[in-house]
Amino acid sequence: VQGDQVITPPPSSNILVGITRDTVMTLVREELGLQIVERDIDRTELYTSDECFMTGTAAHVTPVVELDHRIIGDGRMGPVTGRLVSMYFDIIAGRNAKYAHWCTPCFSKVKA
Repeated sequence: VQGDQVITPPPSSNILVGITRDTVMTLVREELGLQIVERDIDRTELYTSDECFMTGTAAHVTPVVELDHRIIGDGRMGPVTGRLVSMYFDIIAGRNAKYAHWCTPCFSKVKA
């Protein structure tokens, strides 16, 4: 995150173009009103970014506060990342009706 932009590598950079990435990009645009910029990122750019996060199926939305022993931002989860984490978990837990169509309920019968 740099200012009002969330910068992410493009699919051509050998990244997984998955559901979690698409979900977060949608939230960034539609809920936070920030611009998504897809371009190659030099590792050193991350050192001076306002904040940084990773996404993934298992990682969900994970803040990155240090890289190569360098503090990113103020060394804590930033406000954009915090809002994304909150929105993401509300959506996957079924607590956001606007995105209920993204979820598939799973039920199981547990025998006591």
